[in-house]
Amino acid sequence: MSGKTKHYFAGGNTARGFHSLYESNLHGLERLYILKGGPGTGKSTLMKKVGKEWVEKGFDIQLLHCSSDPESIDGVIVTDLKVGIVDGTAPHVIEPKAPGAIEEYINLGSAWDSQILSQNKQEIMKLSSEISVAYEDAYSLFASALAVHDEWEEIYIANLDFQKVNKLTEKLKDIFFGGIFINKNSEIRHRFLGAATPIGAVDYVPNLTEDIAKRYFLKGRPGSGKSTMLKKMAIEAEQRGFDVEIYHCGFDPNSLDMIIMREIGVAIFDSTAPHEYFPSRQGDEIVDIYLEAILPGTDEIYSDQIQDISTRYRTKMNEATQALARAKSLHDKLEEIYIRAMDFSEIDRIHNNIRDKVDQIAQPFI
Repeated sequence: MSGKTKHYFAGGNTARGFHSLYESNLHGLERLYILKGGPGTGKSTLMKKVGKEWVEKGFDIQLLHCSSDPESIDGVIVTDLKVGIVDGTAPHVIEPKAPGAIEEYINLGSAWDSQILSQNKQEIMKLSSEISVAYEDAYSLFASALAVHDEWEEIYIANLDFQKVNKLTEKLKDIFFGGIFINKNSEIRHRFLGAATPIGAVDYVPNLTEDIAKRYFLKGRPGSGKSTMLKKMAIEAEQRGFDVEIYHCGFDPNSLDMIIMREIGVAIFDSTAPHEYFPSRQGDEIVDIYLEAILPGTDEIYSDQIQDISTRYRTKMNEATQALARAKSLHDKLEEIYIRAMDFSEIDRIHNNIRDKVDQIAQPFI
């Protein structure tokens, strides 16, 4: 029987630049292999191979997807073995806690022909510079979009009944937790619900919540208090000893989009665009903050202003996405140079070496 695979992002291209949550998800691993090497050296392919091997053996794994190319992965964790492999190149630089004892560096650069790369030095430097500019453009455009989004939020904040939102939050706390307290320290993991990618917004909500008995779909508007509600829920869960998966907004990492408490089978998440979902199975429930706590008629009263804000916001977001797509196109060209310089038989040898090491770690579990 195959194991289960959980998909999520631990790094994001956000309105506040590249934001990393890797440390939270790598915390507690007993062995971590940190891959070093340039683009096109086979890091993602190697990690996917290892993940596939262990999930086919019946072990659960986690795939940490790349926000700059969601088809690529930046890390794989074999959950029960507490073993991880991660791309340790910029921008997701991993700080080792116990080098040699926990973390081990794996140099994929040993498989490239430096002479071929040297012959293409000028092109490599040119592409690298252009990639950096494209990302800077994307982050600047996302920041501009966030400023427009703040205007959007101000409309609804001014028409929000905070007392009603607080009352709704307390009601949900009672439903979720009742009088339950667990005598243990909580395990908290910070991740992204989705990511801004070169193909637009991508998320893995269906995968992350597929085995959750009770899903709450938060509906509302910008500024209606969804993130604040989720933050209060996460604090309450932690104080009661529950493990919590906290999913940040891929656009603004200071905001929350979802929390999952697997011990009680509950997920509650912002189910508005660009990650809009609707109940599709028994146990699903909508929580509509607009209906519960926003002054009736707010959408209609401010319709012209909202339309203007929405148009400006989407324009900036589309421009930012185009900048990310430009960065990926340039990165693909850079990869082609490195691929031509690679001896992939050496990468296969490195993969086999890692596989053997993980096999040894797994012996007590098999």
